[in-house]
Amino acid sequence: MVQPIRTLETPQFPVPARNEASSSGVAWAAIASGAFVTAALFLALLALGAGVGLSSLSPWSNSGASPSAVGIGALLWLTAVELLSCAIGGYVAGRLRTKWVDVHSDEVYFRDTAHGFLVWAVAFVATAAFLASASTAWVGGENRNASASRSETAVVDANRYFIDSLFRSAQPPSTADEALRSEVGLIFAHSLRQRELSESDRGYVADTVAARTGIPRPEAEQRVTDTFTRAQQATDTARKAVAHSLYWLFVALLLGAFAASLAATFGGKQRDHAHI
Repeated sequence: MVQPIRTLETPQFPVPARNEASSSGVAWAAIASGAFVTAALFLALLALGAGVGLSSLSPWSNSGASPSAVGIGALLWLTAVELLSCAIGGYVAGRLRTKWVDVHSDEVYFRDTAHGFLVWAVAFVATAAFLASASTAWVGGENRNASASRSETAVVDANRYFIDSLFRSAQPPSTADEALRSEVGLIFAHSLRQRELSESDRGYVADTVAARTGIPRPEAEQRVTDTFTRAQQATDTARKAVAHSLYWLFVALLLGAFAASLAATFGGKQRDHAHI
């Protein structure tokens, strides 16, 4: 009698559902890659812009671009460099990140945006640390090289031009005036911090100028007043220039963060073969 053939059936085991909490939502390898790309492009394009800016400057009055035009061009170039480098770095991070399975499209969009922002943040911190360490090493090397002759070198003050203009006269300059000019420079520096030149300091400096140059006392006092006013204007102009540069830098950084986040979402959609 023929026995029925028994078939071996594979036992059905329950397949465990994918637990999204067991995997990280941050692809640090992709973020690090995008950050390195961003930092490298930023430094390379920044060096290119510095070379072009130095080439456009000229000590002659009728040749080359004006310093104001070079300053505006530098700010625009910095913004363009920040946008381009951050966009490419964010796109690279979006294309290289791991594909997330069984994740809602809104969550994927948020993660891609966060990856782009992290690329910008890591690249900014790394670039700032590199530039700070490079400048510290350069300043330290300069100080070590100049330590032997530091006692013989006079300290150059930011207002030295104005101090020297106080003592202009037909008499030839003397090496004994160096201590006097340094003292007047300290008085001006203190007065600029206090935003005014006191009457006692004004009288002392006027007496010193009158004795050194031979001009009448009222003329010396007027020269001191005019010179201090010019020094105040130069300091205020420098302060405004630094403030405007920092404002532009802040705007450029914000645009860079936006470009990196947007490019990361674009690269992530291409990574997942989704329609843009």
